[in-house]
Amino acid sequence: MLGAVVVGVGTAGAVRIRDMLTPPAGNAAEKLTVQGFISRRKLDAHQDVKQISAEEAVSREDIHAAFICTENDSHEDFVRMFLQAGKHVCVEYPMALSYQAAVQLWDLAQKKGVVLHEEHIELLTEDYKQLKKEVEGKTLLEGSLHFAGGALKPGFGFLAFSGIARLSWLADLFGELSVSAATFEEDAEQGYSKMTAQLLTSDSKPLTWIEERQAGLPRTKKINFVFDGFTLTQIPPAPRGTVGLFMQDLIHFSAKLSGQVSTEELDRERVRILHCLGLAQKIQELCKVK
Repeated sequence: MLGAVVVGVGTAGAVRIRDMLTPPAGNAAEKLTVQGFISRRKLDAHQDVKQISAEEAVSREDIHAAFICTENDSHEDFVRMFLQAGKHVCVEYPMALSYQAAVQLWDLAQKKGVVLHEEHIELLTEDYKQLKKEVEGKTLLEGSLHFAGGALKPGFGFLAFSGIARLSWLADLFGELSVSAATFEEDAEQGYSKMTAQLLTSDSKPLTWIEERQAGLPRTKKINFVFDGFTLTQIPPAPRGTVGLFMQDLIHFSAKLSGQVSTEELDRERVRILHCLGLAQKIQELCKVK
């Protein structure tokens, strides 16, 4: 059995605890057992799991892995702390708010011989899987992805990082991308922000990625992918999967811990994640946002 600690008990952290307490039979996730949780707040037991300190978590020999479920701007420090202690880490995206920091964290994980896993449940949704089937084998001419949603709480970073799930979609669908231009609009009084990034595929086909945020703005995701002889303007509907998204991610992380994921797949995943973080940083630099 591998002991784990959950850092942060908001929505994602609570789901992580629940999933480790009730893993489906017959997969690697059964070997993970939650030993405690860490929170800034002083709390009683959560789902009968006890609160412990960060100092206790890094020093205990029966804790082998940490799940980081805090605000984005604290991910890097928690990931580094647990990697330094020789613990495996599963962190909600993004693992850091800069490309250079992410490279350093991955290098540290390799040096320590532990697994560093960045959660990307957006690639596990049934509608995304259906979208990928629709796109596969087609020649892209141009496209756009426009996401809108409510205002972000402090601590989630610039829109290119907080919205990196959408960038992961584009990189997973269309391969290596580059940034040709980016702009940022903001109305602090209205709590409004909008980022527009112009991307190019490896064969110079244009993609536009827009992230738009404002309090009360309905959560929507609009696509317009133009292919040779075919245009896709809606994400294909798909029935909800029988296994929850965070549970699927937990199973994948557990499989890595058990050595069930090939080196080739691990390398592809690392390359994609770092590629997206590098793009996000380039976009932020072009938008001249610190």
